[in-house]
Amino acid sequence: MWKLLLLFSILPLAAALIARWWFGMRVLAEFGGRPCKCDLGRWMPVAEDTAVAHRAEESAYEFGRQLRIKAMAEWQETDPKAANSRASSKRFGLAVPPLSGIVAVMAVIVAKIPFMGAISTFLAATALATVLGILSLTPELAAINRSVRKLREARSFPRSDDEEAVIRCAMAHAWKETLPPILGLLQR
Repeated sequence: MWKLLLLFSILPLAAALIARWWFGMRVLAEFGGRPCKCDLGRWMPVAEDTAVAHRAEESAYEFGRQLRIKAMAEWQETDPKAANSRASSKRFGLAVPPLSGIVAVMAVIVAKIPFMGAISTFLAATALATVLGILSLTPELAAINRSVRKLREARSFPRSDDEEAVIRCAMAHAWKETLPPILGLLQR
């Protein structure tokens, strides 16, 4: 039974890690270092940004991160229920895998389950958190797409290559942060 649980846990974890690498890490490595220049009159700062001076030249990685944060803030205003649901799935992924690991270790110590059972339990909880994170990613990507439309209409970036790199980095940030943090330790 433990081997079957282990198998059904490893498959979604492997698929999620591959998808995170392909859509997130690879894109950030390819486009993230690109220096981009924006028009500060059209590029609005991040909602919680309190800096007096803003830089017109940043990396696509940083502009993409800011675009994602702006999209999330707008999404929170327009559809708070969906945005809170996404945040809840992220909190679930933050809390459940470590807690299940602690419970599994305790169960092994008091000899309630074998060591293979502890590993299977931990991986099953992590796989569940991963699947919930991936399933809740689609509305976040839709929110980023709405912000991308506004970005393109405002023409915040004089060069279309810079704009495209920023957009790809914003999407990649969403993919990068969708998995539980414990899996993020495997891919840096």
